[in-house]
Amino acid sequence: MTRVSPEFGDQEQVVLPASADVSFASNQFPKYKLGPDNEILDEVKEDLKGPSLKEVVVEETNQLTEQHKRLSVRDLASKFDKNLSAAAKLSEEAKLREVPSLEGHVLLKKLRDALECLKGRLAGRNKEDVEKAISMVEALAVKLTQKEGELIQEKFEVKKLANFLKQASEDAKKLVNQEKSFACAEIESARAVVQRIGEALDEQERTSQTSGKQEMEELIEEVQEARRIKLLHQPRKVMDMEHELQELRIQIREKCKISFDIRKELAMSKRAEENKSRLYELSGPERLGSILRIQPCSDEATDLSKCSIQWYRLSSECSRREAILGANKLVYAPEPIDVGRVLQADIISSGQKESITTNGPIDKAAELGSYVETLSRKSNCEFSVVISQMNGRNYSSHSAHLFQVGKTRMKLSRGWITKARESYSKSMQFCGFRGGGNSAAKSLFWQARKGQSFVLVFESERERNGALILARKYALDCNVFLGGPDDDALL
Repeated sequence: MTRVSPEFGDQEQVVLPASADVSFASNQFPKYKLGPDNEILDEVKEDLKGPSLKEVVVEETNQLTEQHKRLSVRDLASKFDKNLSAAAKLSEEAKLREVPSLEGHVLLKKLRDALECLKGRLAGRNKEDVEKAISMVEALAVKLTQKEGELIQEKFEVKKLANFLKQASEDAKKLVNQEKSFACAEIESARAVVQRIGEALDEQERTSQTSGKQEMEELIEEVQEARRIKLLHQPRKVMDMEHELQELRIQIREKCKISFDIRKELAMSKRAEENKSRLYELSGPERLGSILRIQPCSDEATDLSKCSIQWYRLSSECSRREAILGANKLVYAPEPIDVGRVLQADIISSGQKESITTNGPIDKAAELGSYVETLSRKSNCEFSVVISQMNGRNYSSHSAHLFQVGKTRMKLSRGWITKARESYSKSMQFCGFRGGGNSAAKSLFWQARKGQSFVLVFESERERNGALILARKYALDCNVFLGGPDDDALL
């Protein structure tokens, strides 16, 4: 490229071309004006892109500060995320602007080098123009450096703001998570409160139903009480009703007694008709505490000393009978286990057997229940007894002994000498004496353990029967059935 200068005529001046690696931001040289002292003044440009980045950042920051109090945590987090993305976008734009800035420095440096080279070849007025151009290029370089400084400061502020927004976004996310956990906890608490309220309402409903029933019962009681009070205001009518009830009770009792006597007489007459052709009969009251005795009722009867006898208990339907082991004498004293059962005796003589039966079930003794109840209030019940037999042999001494019936054991002693003391067990036997004799109703058989047995005679039939009932009651509390030989078949 050659240029013809008017001052030097046809002298050719060689201008070095620009480097091929220079990239221009625009296709024309930037426009500027010279001020006093050759100062370069920037041409006033119309702001087509709106406010500067710094102003936008300041405005956004002010808006965030103003809206911080009225925005929710979730909105604040969303706003922080948007601002963070905007700051990142601005940072990217600043990075893109660095490239033209670097290209401008390279271009100005090459332009200055070209002008310096041209300055050495020119003289006079052209040289002064070149110097002015060099000074303008240097002023442009200074101005560009100032702009770069401002851009670096803005970049730093943008980066700082981006970090601040990033931290704020993380804090907002933490707050969102915290508020979410608090909300979940409050929801669970509200559910628990609702559940408790529901349970309280159910309980209140049940209570109201119960109270309603209770009020109804109280109302019924009040009505009954009112009726009673009303009747009390009519004493004559009440007295008449009481007399009528008393008379009705007496009549019912008398009719029951008459009916029982009639049934007993019918049974006795039936038994008498059956016994007309029989040779033996039973004598004695058919109740607890008495003695039943077999005696002949015909001249054709065989002597009882030559007969074998066996007593039986019949079931309530008289369909099954159970042998009473050891009861093979002419007499038999019923014991408490025989109450409510029919007794029967078989008499066998010369290969012939004859059976005689009581007219009805054995009755219980009068006032025996209250006597046993009185005894059960004591921890140990003591009875005065006489030993009739010991280990199957007659006992010669007829001295009084003390027989104790406790809740867990029984004891027989005389003074400080203990004859027997055993706890209730399955090997123990305790029943009425089945060997006959005039004192059979007062006697009982006690097998304390295998190989040790006693026949004890009490002072009265009531004491003997009370001791039997009480001992069996205490034994049942210990899961032991206390009876005579083979009496466990009654179970």
